[in-house]
Amino acid sequence: MSPLYINGRFFAQPLTGVQRYARETLEAMDRLWPDSPLADRPATVLLPAGAEAPALRHLGCETVGRHQGHRWEQFDLPARVRGGRLLGFGFTGPLAIRRQLITVHDAAVCRVPDSYALAFRWGYRWQVSRLCRQVERVLAVSAFSAAEARECFGAPPARLRQVSEGWQHMSRIVPDERVLDEHGLRGLPFLLAVSSPTPNKNFGLVDEALSLLGERAPTCVVVGGLARGYRGQPPFDGPRLRRLGRVSDASLKALYGAALAFVFPSHYEGFGLPPLEAMACGCPVLASTAAAVRETCGPAALYFDPRSAPSLAQAIDRICQTPTLAPSLRQRGRRRLADFSWDANARRHFDILSELP
Repeated sequence: MSPLYINGRFFAQPLTGVQRYARETLEAMDRLWPDSPLADRPATVLLPAGAEAPALRHLGCETVGRHQGHRWEQFDLPARVRGGRLLGFGFTGPLAIRRQLITVHDAAVCRVPDSYALAFRWGYRWQVSRLCRQVERVLAVSAFSAAEARECFGAPPARLRQVSEGWQHMSRIVPDERVLDEHGLRGLPFLLAVSSPTPNKNFGLVDEALSLLGERAPTCVVVGGLARGYRGQPPFDGPRLRRLGRVSDASLKALYGAALAFVFPSHYEGFGLPPLEAMACGCPVLASTAAAVRETCGPAALYFDPRSAPSLAQAIDRICQTPTLAPSLRQRGRRRLADFSWDANARRHFDILSELP
């Protein structure tokens, strides 16, 4: 039985959506490993130098090589993987390894190219397309992202498998309410928006919608920073916007818990994890009608057109002026959470890996 290796490059990267997905799926696989069909197979997480090893009970960890980033993934990692199979929770992996699984989260590099620096865009698209055509399995985090993997990266349908995401990490976090006092938010009705300030996240729409509401507009708190390789929007600092930048998970949970509603204006996503996090914290969700966002939120969100500031303004006005709407959205959110689980995603990975000889 060939050993399984897991590409641990994400442990050396800032924690954004893809890295959250990778960490939570890995931890769930480790937790369920003894009762999985792969329990007798040796499995090791391979880490670049300097990455902190995760605390795992059943899977091994090993630091390999001396490089970082792309050079580690293309040179150090394949030298250690020979004779085994490599599982990657992100888009990229070593081009020299065919016995490999990668995970496509979206095709934003193709669909919203202005969000990326030119060199990054070209190189990333070429690499992901080549990997999708040669690896054993291409995993996609939603039905929408699976279709994008086929259309944008040429993933063969016979080798494409759908996985999912979860929200249970939020239940482990103890909220740090000091963030409310530090920014003058305690007792203040405010909206919350969470993501990186890239063009596809569409934060400018929030400012436009609040301007339309005038004196009726609540404050909107915007949380998130820009990841490497991405291009940010010009600053948008309207009178009703407060940009906090990156905050800790504990502070974020406190913001979710105190917010009047969570606003997700993105016009392109592959899944949309923040709305699930908001639902897990009892925060009503106002979401764009982007295809993957609707797939994730189902009937648990109040939707608006991401191309229309009046549409978002109307949704904000409804959540502020209709006392019964927020409790209804919270209840629908709790029901929707039952459809998503990191443990279920781990079991799905076990099934897919079991297909391979």
